[in-house]
Amino acid sequence: MFSRNKNTSKLDLEQHELLENAQKRVKQKKRLYTHFVVFLVGSVFLVLINKILKYGQEYNWFVWAITFWGFLFVLHIFNVFITNKFMGNDWERTQREKLVEKQKKRIAEMEKEIEQEIILPTTIEPEPKKKLL
Repeated sequence: MFSRNKNTSKLDLEQHELLENAQKRVKQKKRLYTHFVVFLVGSVFLVLINKILKYGQEYNWFVWAITFWGFLFVLHIFNVFITNKFMGNDWERTQREKLVEKQKKRIAEMEKEIEQEIILPTTIEPEPKKKLL
């Protein structure tokens, strides 16, 4: 608590980043499982409305509603397990590093251009002043 060494080590920062990533993944998976339970309960509810309460009995509309909802659930699964794997923290880190390298390269080019603009006028000797009569 009152230690003299207030510097956090790189290892602590990496562990903190790993912990945050793990918490984010747990929250994503928890939301997915919640979505699954709501999907199951909602599907049963839609079937009950159509068949038991006889709302829109002449047409089985619940099939289309459940199919659409199932499609959204598949998209959610795809987002959690596939997209996150390919476009997760490692992907974001490499994209940031690429952009930083591009920026550094562009800054270096601009510095060279500025140096050339500064060097050129100093190499040209000024003309001597002419006396006016």
